Amino acid sequence: MTSFHLAQLNIGRPRAPLSEPVMADFVAGLPRLNALADAAPGFVWRLRDESTDDATGLRPFGPDIMLNMSVWTSVEALREYVYRTVHLEALRRRAEWFRHDGFDHHLVLWWIPAGTLPTVDEAWARLERLDRDGPGPEAFTLRRPWPPPTPAFATIRRDVDPDD
Repeated sequence: MTSFHLAQLNIGRPRAPLSEPVMADFVAGLPRLNALADAAPGFVWRLRDESTDDATGLRPFGPDIMLNMSVWTSVEALREYVYRTVHLEALRRRAEWFRHDGFDHHLVLWWIPAGTLPTVDEAWARLERLDRDGPGPEAFTLRRPWPPPTPAFATIRRDVDPDD
């Protein structure tokens, strides 16, 4: 068992309100994709609004930005869910439902201590860091993953201001 888990944030601007026909397949597919994620090997947690059991109603980054945030045991576990399940169908159709204009990146990954959960503020800061600095140990992508920190490195990093 590792001492770190992988947090992920994915954002996008919906092309229309969720009640519009263009978003119907996305909305209809969410329960299946969320159930699949919840049961996937390596899944730990996902952000959800308790009234809808998903994050579609949460808009902490502005009224026109939707988010998905989750925690996984490893990059491999997340990659398996994203690319080797029916989630891939939804991923292929994302341009029908979402725009990513105005974002350098719409997905960011980072390591968190196992047993903790990321906050939306932390997630936004990681996305900004990825935009500013590119992939590295503090913020990275599935295309350019970073290994989890070693416990000794993590201890040292707590004493270092990440902006120095």
